[in-house]
Amino acid sequence: MSSSVDIRTQPKSERRKAAVAATITVVLWASSFVAIRDIGESLSPGPMALLRLAVAAVALTVFVLVRSRRLPRVRGRTLALVAAYGVLWLALYTVALNAGEQHVDAGTAALLVNVSPLLTAFGAGKLLGEGFPKPLIIGSFVALGGVGIIALGSGGGGDWLGVVLCLTAAVLYTAGVLIQKVSLRTIDGLTGTWLACLAGVVVLLPWAPRLVTELATAPAGAVAGAVYLGLFPTAIGFTTWAYALHRMDAGRLSASTYAVPAVSVALSWLLLSEVPTVYGFVGGALCLVGVAISRRRVRTGE
Repeated sequence: MSSSVDIRTQPKSERRKAAVAATITVVLWASSFVAIRDIGESLSPGPMALLRLAVAAVALTVFVLVRSRRLPRVRGRTLALVAAYGVLWLALYTVALNAGEQHVDAGTAALLVNVSPLLTAFGAGKLLGEGFPKPLIIGSFVALGGVGIIALGSGGGGDWLGVVLCLTAAVLYTAGVLIQKVSLRTIDGLTGTWLACLAGVVVLLPWAPRLVTELATAPAGAVAGAVYLGLFPTAIGFTTWAYALHRMDAGRLSASTYAVPAVSVALSWLLLSEVPTVYGFVGGALCLVGVAISRRRVRTGE
């Protein structure tokens, strides 16, 4: 299978818009790590994921109606693909990651989950015909090394269940991106993200009774944090991601998410006054260098 969009033939304005969308996604996804810290003390993994996706689904329903004044009809193979990545990525990945971080520290979780961009690069090269450009592969390994340095500075620790859960999350992430890339050949990013959120909510509904119970005792700040996660990292972040993914190779775009741990460190410093360690500074810088290398365009004939 070949990719539907050749980024080399796109106007510079389109490439710039895709880069801006990717940057918004990275910042919003990085902010979610900061928000989840407090929420995790009040909401367990499944209910937290359900509330987050429910808020996103409601917000995106409004966006879709404002844009077209009626709900779009999506059927057949396209609907199946959207539902698949909604279940795998938005629902199961979120639950697995939430659960994993209860067993391993955030740095270790970041290291394990950030295996996904590398898996995506190889998967897109093999399955989507994107190939294996040298800058992407080199940059991915450089950035992965940066994530590893950040993890070393986090103190380490945890158990094998946490490791398995985080690696499971990485595989689900990868599968979701590859399926989404194919679905975007026949559906726009906003509609696809909206339907994927709805699919995720349906799968997570068994946690609804527990969510109601936990909300009864959860502080207002935790509820507000969950609403933030639904509106910004999910509704907006996944929509801007889909916009960029439609206009960029899956492997190259996924490599940009290596910047998430670096941005998360910066946001923790800014918002929580948590001064980064030397590992955080060095690892964060290395992540950004790796992303910059991966974004280099291969010269013709190379």
